[in-house]
Amino acid sequence: MASVISAALLAALTLAATPALAADSFLSTVHRHTMLASTVPANGDQNPYAVVVVPVSSGKLHRGDVLVDNFNDRSNLQGLGTTILAMDPATRGVSTFATLPRHLAGCPGGVGLTTAMAVLRRGYVVVGSLPSSDGTTATKGPGCLIVLDGQGTVAAVLAGADIDGPWGNMAVQDAGARATLFVSMAGFGVGAPGQAMVRRATVLRLALDVPAAGAGAPAVLGRTVVADSLAEQADRSVFVIGPTGLALAPDGTLYVSDAIENRVVAIPDATTRTGSAGTGRSVSAGGLLRRPLALAQAPNGDLLAVNGLDGEVVEIDPATGRQLAAQWVDADRAQTPPGSGDLFGIALTPDRRGFYYVEDENNMLLLAH
Repeated sequence: MASVISAALLAALTLAATPALAADSFLSTVHRHTMLASTVPANGDQNPYAVVVVPVSSGKLHRGDVLVDNFNDRSNLQGLGTTILAMDPATRGVSTFATLPRHLAGCPGGVGLTTAMAVLRRGYVVVGSLPSSDGTTATKGPGCLIVLDGQGTVAAVLAGADIDGPWGNMAVQDAGARATLFVSMAGFGVGAPGQAMVRRATVLRLALDVPAAGAGAPAVLGRTVVADSLAEQADRSVFVIGPTGLALAPDGTLYVSDAIENRVVAIPDATTRTGSAGTGRSVSAGGLLRRPLALAQAPNGDLLAVNGLDGEVVEIDPATGRQLAAQWVDADRAQTPPGSGDLFGIALTPDRRGFYYVEDENNMLLLAH
C-alpha cells in the first residue's frame, strides 16, 4: 500500500546534531516521502540494493522506469539474490525484468546481485555480482559484471584478475556507441566474517564499445584501476563494508564514498588518467556521515550520500567539503539509530527534482519529492 511520510514527521526525528537545512540546499526542496512498490518478486528475493532510472526504451525497458535488484534470496541469505525488477512510476506496476541463473558460466562463484548496476543509452543493463553459497563471505566468490540486453537476456559476462566483488553503485559516462563505467571492487583479500580490515579495495574504469540494440554485446576496449588501497572488511550483518558510492562530476572528478573511513574522497581526472590515484583526496569526513554508501550528484552540483548507520541522506558541497544538510528518509525506530542498516541505492528522478531510494527493512522502493 502506498503511503506518504510527512516532512514534519521526518524533521521531528532529526537528531539534535543535524543542522538546519541550508536555504540553497537541494534537500530543502524535498518535502515528501512516498512508498511506491514492494521489491519482492515471485521467487521471494529480498534486500533491495541498486536503484537505477532507465534512460531509453529498448525491449522490456521503458524510459523512466526504475530498476531495482536484490542481494538476498527468499531465505534472506546474502549474496544469493538473482532478480532485477522494473517499476513504472506512472502506474506503480512492478514486473520482473530478469531472473538470472544461480550459476552463470564465466562468473566465478555464482550470482548475487549488488548495488553495482547501470543502464546504457543503447539499452544494455550492466550489473555486478558478489556471490556466496551460504550467505557469508566465508564462501564468497570473485563474481563478475553481467551484461543484459533489453529483454533481460545475458549478452556477456565480464570477469578477470581486476574484478573481485563489484560492489558500489556505478558511475557512467555514456556517449551511446562508447561508454565508460566506474565500479568499486570490495572483494580482494576479504575472507570470513571476523577477519581484520584490509586496504585492497579498488575502483575500476571500463571503456566499452557499445553496439546498437540487438547487434551483439558490448566489448571492453580498456580497463584501468583509477583508485586502490581503499579499506574493506567482511561483516556478518552486511556482508562486506567497502567503497560503495560513485558519482562522476562534469569535470571528470570521481567522488567515492569510503565507508570504513567514514568519508567521501575525490579521484581527479578519473575519465582520462592512465594510473591509480591511490585513495584520492579527502573531501568530507565524519560529522553527519554515518558509513556513507551510495552517492548521487544533485542538480546544484552537491553530493547526496546515503548513510548506512542511520536513515539519513547527507548533502555535501564537493568544492568545500561542507556538510550542508541532512534529512531523515527512513525514520524506522525499530533500528537504533532509526533507519540504521536500511538504506542502500539512490537515483535522481528524470526531472531531477527528487530521488528514488530503497528501504531494506520492508523491501520497498520509495520516492523523495
